[in-house]
Amino acid sequence: QVQLVESGGGLVQAGGSLRLSCAASGRTFSSYTMAWFRQAPGKEREFVARISSSGGRTYYVDSVKGRFTISRDNAKNTVYLQMNSLKPEDTAVYYCAASTTYYAGSLSKNYNYWGQGTQVTVSS
Repeated sequence: QVQLVESGGGLVQAGGSLRLSCAASGRTFSSYTMAWFRQAPGKEREFVARISSSGGRTYYVDSVKGRFTISRDNAKNTVYLQMNSLKPEDTAVYYCAASTTYYAGSLSKNYNYWGQGTQVTVSS
């Protein structure tokens, strides 16, 4: 069982930055593929970014490429999402997710564990 706790959300003006963190419990964090998803009001949950267990591979949805960076520190059992040049359309609840599958892809059904979410609001 893995527990995920997100932090770092908040209110920021357009063009600003935030860094989200997701702290994981358990001794097998380094074996999980980790990802960030987001869900805006009235919309379905959307994949944002993922990172392989070693941190060597990353993948982003087109709308955040060049602005967001996912990273992880396996020694600290933590995954991060650095968000720069934020836009109002980035406003959503952001969720951290973990998968025991190396090729977890971008589908939420492939992720076994989820955090409670952290709100990110970008004002125009």
